[in-house]
Amino acid sequence: MSKKKVLVAMSGGVDSSAAALLLRQQGYACDGAMLRLYSGETEGTCCSADDAADARSVAYSLGMKFYVFNETERFARDVMDRFVSEYCAGRTPNPCIDCNRCLKFGALLERALLLGYDYLATGHYARVDFDAATQKYRLLRGRDRHKDQSYVLYQLTQHQLSHLLLPVGEYDKPSIRDSARQAGLLNADKSDSQDICFVPDGDYVHFLREYGGVDLTPGDFVDRDGHVLGRHKGLPCYTTGQRKGLGVSAGKHVYVLRKNAADNTILLGDDQDLFTSDLTANRVNWISGEPPAAPLRVTAKTRYSQTEAAATVTPLPDGRIRVTFDTPQRAITAGQAVVLYQDEVTLGGGTIE
Repeated sequence: MSKKKVLVAMSGGVDSSAAALLLRQQGYACDGAMLRLYSGETEGTCCSADDAADARSVAYSLGMKFYVFNETERFARDVMDRFVSEYCAGRTPNPCIDCNRCLKFGALLERALLLGYDYLATGHYARVDFDAATQKYRLLRGRDRHKDQSYVLYQLTQHQLSHLLLPVGEYDKPSIRDSARQAGLLNADKSDSQDICFVPDGDYVHFLREYGGVDLTPGDFVDRDGHVLGRHKGLPCYTTGQRKGLGVSAGKHVYVLRKNAADNTILLGDDQDLFTSDLTANRVNWISGEPPAAPLRVTAKTRYSQTEAAATVTPLPDGRIRVTFDTPQRAITAGQAVVLYQDEVTLGGGTIE
């Protein structure tokens, strides 16, 4: 019986390199690939030129072919342009989730299958299994809860899961680094990339101006009673929960509660005003392929680094969902993702309205 063929998405980091190593050790026939997404990458950001060199070196050391596929146009359209439009609409997007949906598990998986590979593999800390009772694939959280990356994978479909391998999800980070060291991989101790590749310095406003041609329109900071507290520099300069850098003298600490694109105002209030129990979300994905028939008890989180909290999710007739938390949550932010869980299983999620 011929070996199953796997195309490993290699970022140049230790996690994806270890994924290739583990799959080779398990007897899969592997090759490596990287997507060229953005022409202005700087060292230390995802998929930069130095990362490509590291990924190629690791692939060759493991006896694998290595491909670089150019997807700059699709990345610009589906990730960077959407990043601009969401900020201009007063929301705070998560471009890494858009990249996973459109590029890693969209464009790259399409190429893998077209080239005759059976699976795509990545270095994400999550797991895939098949539930014989329901005949459905499931996305499970990584064994290492501190590294669990299921939050950014909630948009995976049954088709994608059926062709996906996530080998590092069974391990913790120290074990992955040890395996890489023992195999002599050059990036065993390489630090993880943290920044968005197209905003390496974290200056979103500069990117919006230079790439998106966005003109910042000043407007009013207001309180709940409509009183003007000061002037803001433009909606994209602020995010929900922000306190510093507002330039408002209110005699107390005030925080950004909401950005209103309709009248270009930003609502300020007390910290306690940031807490809410309810949200609605659109662009919903149920990993099983089907929404529940009735309200469902879950745990949910609205940020990657957040600990999930008990909640009830209610499917709405138009495909959206309403999530009601048992305990109010702080600074729920429009444009971010809410992701739903039951124990180890990631049910899906959506974009917070």
